[in-house]
Amino acid sequence: MKWEEVQNIYPDQFVKFEILHSFEEDNNEIIDEVALIGPVKDEDATKELLNSRNRTLVYHTSKKRVIVKIRKNIGLRRFM
Repeated sequence: MKWEEVQNIYPDQFVKFEILHSFEEDNNEIIDEVALIGPVKDEDATKELLNSRNRTLVYHTSKKRVIVKIRKNIGLRRFM
């Protein structure tokens, strides 16, 4: 399901979904196709996000695109 379809079904609320397709652009992962799990209450959104694993996310449908920053390891740790 495309993100635009999810926005039409659940306008202006949090939803939980699994990422089906994404691409990388300027150190961001742009998610364009998802498998919708369902809506999430505002008060439960943070807890649901923290409990999400692998390719599952919680995101608000007011956002035009689903964008996730990619963090890369910078430098090395020093062992004592």
